[in-house]
Amino acid sequence: MKVLLICNFKPGTGGISGQVETLQCMLRREGHIADIFSTKASTLRRLLMAPKLRRVAADYDVLHIHCCSGFGFLPAVLGVQAGRSLGKRTVLTYHGGGAKPFFAKHKCLVHRYLTRTDANIVLSGFLGKVFDRHGLRYTVIPNITELDGTLFRQRDVLKANYICTRAHEPLYNIPCILRAFGEVQAARPEATLTLVGGGSDHERLKLMAQDMGLRNVTFTGRVDNSEIYRQLDHADIFLSAPTIDNMPVSILEAMNAGLPVISSRVGGVPYMIDDGRTGLLFDSDNHRELAAKMLWITDNQTAAKAMVQQARSEADRYRWENIRDKIYTVYGLHS
Repeated sequence: MKVLLICNFKPGTGGISGQVETLQCMLRREGHIADIFSTKASTLRRLLMAPKLRRVAADYDVLHIHCCSGFGFLPAVLGVQAGRSLGKRTVLTYHGGGAKPFFAKHKCLVHRYLTRTDANIVLSGFLGKVFDRHGLRYTVIPNITELDGTLFRQRDVLKANYICTRAHEPLYNIPCILRAFGEVQAARPEATLTLVGGGSDHERLKLMAQDMGLRNVTFTGRVDNSEIYRQLDHADIFLSAPTIDNMPVSILEAMNAGLPVISSRVGGVPYMIDDGRTGLLFDSDNHRELAAKMLWITDNQTAAKAMVQQARSEADRYRWENIRDKIYTVYGLHS
């Protein structure tokens, strides 16, 4: 089988690009041909991309589009057009937590392209509800994570060493984490916070930490996706505070590394975390609730460690071995 993966691809990053790289690796491991066509380019190059994509796609059996809202919907437009014109099996995976407002604002656009695929994939029941509301068919297939027992580390003591690996963009709400850390540091002067990543808010966040007088805050800047587990290994507790989200791979990575996860209760995250059993959830943008849960982890070591073990068991359902048959079914290949 020859599969062309179409998305706004940037190598070495997480998110959609990281998932596409993982899927490509798994397909190739099983003997299939899997290549990536990136729609990430300047505006002018994107205008000229449609004929190029049709030429490339002619050699493949399946076109698997990965898209999201806003400009991230472009792969859907280009990929579906190519698939329809060539008579290729076309599969689309919708990522991102912003589908509800995007679908409401662009009903005609969404309906035009998401009804012309052979199959649509959503990552959780959260997006499934959005698709239901618009009468769009879908199959729920979660993100894939490569679970490696060598990456998991059971900490003897969960110290007040916190980490966040989300991009420094407004929707990931890093200021909420900084405000919570300020309260935690007042109670735990030795507490540390590592913020991995970059983005449009990066410099503003550094100034915010400085203005708040926070100590022991490390801004690593952008790191290659291959370095994420090394960063996680130096920490003890994972934080995530987005205002919008779907099914973040960063949470799966943290579970895989043995870190208890504290996340805002938004989008598809409650489908990933059973509050109090496999992680902790807090109300979006409530930094005081986040701070209280950050301290709870360090004050309740036995319960927190049990939560880590439960999360590790839950993460098994994101293994390729438990997802591959669903992928092959939507590809039209029954293994």
